[in-house]
Amino acid sequence: MKTNFFLISLAVLVIGCKNGQDKKTSNTIKDATAPTTENSEAVPDPAHNSRNSLDYHGTYSGVIPCADCEGIQTQIQLMEDGSYTKTVQYLGKEDEGTTETGKYTWNAEGSEISIPSGTNDNQLYKVGENVLFHLDREGNRIEGGLAENYKLRKATETQEIENKKWVLTELLGKRIEPDNSATQAFILFNSEMSRISGNNSCNTFNGPYELKGPGQISLGNLAVTQRACMDMATAASFNEVLNKVDNYTIVEDILNLNKAKMATLAKFKRVEVRN
Repeated sequence: MKTNFFLISLAVLVIGCKNGQDKKTSNTIKDATAPTTENSEAVPDPAHNSRNSLDYHGTYSGVIPCADCEGIQTQIQLMEDGSYTKTVQYLGKEDEGTTETGKYTWNAEGSEISIPSGTNDNQLYKVGENVLFHLDREGNRIEGGLAENYKLRKATETQEIENKKWVLTELLGKRIEPDNSATQAFILFNSEMSRISGNNSCNTFNGPYELKGPGQISLGNLAVTQRACMDMATAASFNEVLNKVDNYTIVEDILNLNKAKMATLAKFKRVEVRN
């Protein structure tokens, strides 16, 4: 009798353990397949981040606040191949500006990019709709009264360079004082005709041009008049620059014409075109 009672108890214990294991297994499977709020917040949606959803390629510019100068003119061009061109100039100082090129990198979430700052540190930018937010050292958005000054705005190519008059202010490192004479050196890019025209400080010129991508430009054969002037050296240098240029940068109202990674060949200041 005692033996039968022991066998029955043992059978009940085994069945109970098996049912407990099955229940535990069922709960575990249910928990693994059911989405949780915590997991949903921790894993970013790869289909809807800045890298995949925004047309971020282009040129961004602005003036970042500076502790010991009037501001830091900054322009960043982001290329589709992952490369960048960054131009920085310290306003109020005898600074001609620096231009750096390289590769930018994205964070894991696809929301921020990192660009070398010229030192051992990298500068972080949060990528928004037509804007780059200059982040602090900890990677946070800058808030307060100066928050707007830490934004680099994106401009289309038309907004940047076309249909504006650009007056020469510097040529091959030499300062040029603009004047209002008929021989004032300037250039103008006509978007409707895709043609460049202007004056090289002596003769007028015109010809075709093509904007190939962010900051990339190609000038065709230019037709130049052959009038003799007192200062033919400036005109000749101007023609030389136009024959070499293959890219440009714009910081605020200053247009820089460049050749590859060489120093800026010529600088122009934007002026209003009077009808």
